[in-house]
Amino acid sequence: MRRLFPSPAQSAPSVNAPSQGTAGEAVSPPPDGYREWMEDREWTLDELAEAYAYPEAAAAAAAGTEASHGWLRANMVSSVDGAAHHEGRSQPLSSDADMRIFGVLRGLADAVIAGAETVRQEGYRPARAREAFAARRAAAGQGPAPAIAVVSASLDLDFSLPLFTEPLVPTVLLTGAGADADRVKAARAAGAQVVFAGEGAAVDPARVPGALAGLGLTRLLTEGGPRLLGQFAAAGALDELCLSLAPLVTVGDAPRIMNAPGLTVPERFRLASVLEDDGFLFTRYRRA
Repeated sequence: MRRLFPSPAQSAPSVNAPSQGTAGEAVSPPPDGYREWMEDREWTLDELAEAYAYPEAAAAAAAGTEASHGWLRANMVSSVDGAAHHEGRSQPLSSDADMRIFGVLRGLADAVIAGAETVRQEGYRPARAREAFAARRAAAGQGPAPAIAVVSASLDLDFSLPLFTEPLVPTVLLTGAGADADRVKAARAAGAQVVFAGEGAAVDPARVPGALAGLGLTRLLTEGGPRLLGQFAAAGALDELCLSLAPLVTVGDAPRIMNAPGLTVPERFRLASVLEDDGFLFTRYRRA
C-alpha cells in the first residue's frame, strides 16, 4: 500500500536527477516523508488508525465538551463502473486491503449504522473486540467494541440471531416513534436498545446522529446500504465518505453507493486522502 494524496509539502525530486549538480554541487535530498510516501509496503494497523482517525470534533462531543452530534462517516466499496455490490453482496468487490481498512474503521467507531436490509443480506453479527484496538479504545473512553445500530421502520428482524443474543454491547435499533408497539416490546425483550429517531413509523435520517449522541455514541460509521446512505446524504447528515474503488467491472443493474432521490443542488465534498494497493484506490472525502 502507498499513499498517493496528500503528498509531501515540497515537490518530489525527479527520478532522473543526477546525484550532483552541473557545477559539482550536491543535489538536495528528497523532502521529509517523500520516501515513505512513495514506498509500496504493508501498513501497520496503527498507521491505518492514524490515517483514519476521527476529527477532534467527534472526540470533543464524546467527552461532552462540545455540543455536537459528532461525526458520521460512511464506508462503501464500488466497482469502476459504479456498482455498489455484485449479486447482492459487497464482498465480491472487496480485497484483503479493503477488509483491513474495514476493520480499522470499525475499530475506531463508537457505533456502526446499517439499514435492516443490509443487515439481512450481509448476515451482520455483533462487532468483536480486537486486541489491536483495545488500548486505543480505552484511552478514548470507548467500550470494547462498537455497537451495531440497525435502522428499521418495521423492526422486521429475527431477534434470535447472534446480533441480538451475543453482542458485547447491546445492539441499538433506530426506528420511528410510531413503530409497532409489539415489535418494540419484542426487540427490548431480546436485549436491544430501541431509540426513536422520527415522529412517524419511519426514521428521520437527519435525527440519527443526534439520537446516537444521546447514548454517548459520537464516532459514527455507516456501512449502508445504498438507500440508507443516500438518505443520510440527502438529509445533510453525512460528514465523510470513505470510498474503496475496486479495479473491477460488473456491468449489470446493481445500484450505486447512494440510491435515493437526487439533490436539487449537488453537495460539494473535498478530497482528504488517497491510498492505493494492487490497483484498489482507497479514497476519503469530507464535506466541503
